[in-house]
Amino acid sequence: MKAHYFKHVPFEDLGSIRSWLMKDSYTITCTPFFESADLPVLQEIDLLIVMGGPMSVNDEKIHPWLVPEKKFIRQMIMSGKPVLGICLGAQLIASAMGAKVYPNSMKEIGWFPVYGIPSDDSSVFCFPQSLEAFHWHGETFDLPVGATHIAKSDGCKNQAFQLGRSVIGLQFHLETTPQSARELVAHCRNELVPAACIQTEKEILSAEAAQYQSINRLMDRILAFLSRNI
Repeated sequence: MKAHYFKHVPFEDLGSIRSWLMKDSYTITCTPFFESADLPVLQEIDLLIVMGGPMSVNDEKIHPWLVPEKKFIRQMIMSGKPVLGICLGAQLIASAMGAKVYPNSMKEIGWFPVYGIPSDDSSVFCFPQSLEAFHWHGETFDLPVGATHIAKSDGCKNQAFQLGRSVIGLQFHLETTPQSARELVAHCRNELVPAACIQTEKEILSAEAAQYQSINRLMDRILAFLSRNI
């Protein structure tokens, strides 16, 4: 099986997702949009993962590759193949499916609780009632038509959604490892200004190993859920 991921900046990579893909014997390929906008052949990939990045999905004049990227994401979704979007990736899925993406009332940066929204539908992924997740985002989105709202937080209502049986968008980062957290801080520390939902560099990087393990396990569950019909 082949997993392809869209990478928007050098310092936001797969994190813990890579270990899960390797354990399940996926071939991993990548489109690094900061170097090349070459897209894969849709029929040749089994799973698409859309990573984060500091740009906005609305920055099409600055980053013209956003246009074909969103078109490809929509085609992938319409094909029924599994798609996972993380932070910017979730916003790209929403935009590709016709929903609005815009600045949130506040930025969320650091470790903050996310709350699962229960569903009676067995085809919908079940989030924990509460989870301390890692965040780094300033924009939010409306839910695409037909999407199920599956997680929220105090600072941002639409934290996660599921579209059909094979598409999940996460505003927060479950793939984060100590190394990827350090990379984000190193490249984006200018955003760490005093605010209600922005932690300090020290607070972010003092997270214990158990916090990373908890979110990484949940990411493994999501990947298994999405790939169950491949």
